[in-house]
Amino acid sequence: MFTGIVAAVGKINSVTPLAGGADAGVRLDVDAGGLPMADVGLGDSIALNGACMTVVEKTATGFTVDVSRESLNKTVGLDTTTEVNLEKALTLAERLGGHLVSGHVDGLGVVRKFEPVGESYELVIEAPRDLAKYLAYKGSVVVNGVSLTVNRVEDSATGCAFSINLIPHTIQVTTLKHLKAGAKVNLEIDLIARYVERMLSLKS
Repeated sequence: MFTGIVAAVGKINSVTPLAGGADAGVRLDVDAGGLPMADVGLGDSIALNGACMTVVEKTATGFTVDVSRESLNKTVGLDTTTEVNLEKALTLAERLGGHLVSGHVDGLGVVRKFEPVGESYELVIEAPRDLAKYLAYKGSVVVNGVSLTVNRVEDSATGCAFSINLIPHTIQVTTLKHLKAGAKVNLEIDLIARYVERMLSLKS
C-alpha cells in the first residue's frame, strides 16, 4: 500500500527488453534521486508514477525493476528514459498524508488543460467512461502516483473530465510540472469507492 505522497523524483536511466520476444516486458534501471534506499531490500515495493513495482536489484544510485508486458500495456511512462514519481510502500509507523493507494493503475487519462491560475495550476483530465462513477467532487484520485483532490466533475458521452488544483509545492516536488495538453497519465481511483461499487452491485 501507498499514500500517494511522492517521496522523490527519480529517473529511468535505461530500458532493456527482457527475453521472450514481443510479449516480454522490460527491465528498468532507475536512479532513485533523493529517495532514501538504506531500508530498501530485494523484493520490496516502490511505486513508479503510481504503478507498484518490485525491486529485483539495488544499484549504486538506485534500483532495478522488471515490468511485465501487461503492466506496460496498462500504464504510461514506464517504457522510456524519463523522470518518474517515486514512493516506497507504506509502513504502519508512517502518517497517511494522502489516501490509501494500492499502486494498481485503473486506466489512462488524457490531459485536456494545464494552465496557471493565480499562484496555482488548474489540471483538467479526461478519464475513460468506465472510471467516471468512481470520480466525485472532493473525492480522491491518483495521477501519476500523486494523491489529489477532485474539484469538479463533468460527465460526457465519451468520458469524464475532472478538474484538480495543483499548489506550487506539488508542482515543485513531482513530475506533474512537465504535463501538457494531450499527455497521457496513469490513474488510480479511490480504493473505498471501488469496494462500495462492488457491494452495491451484488444482489442480496
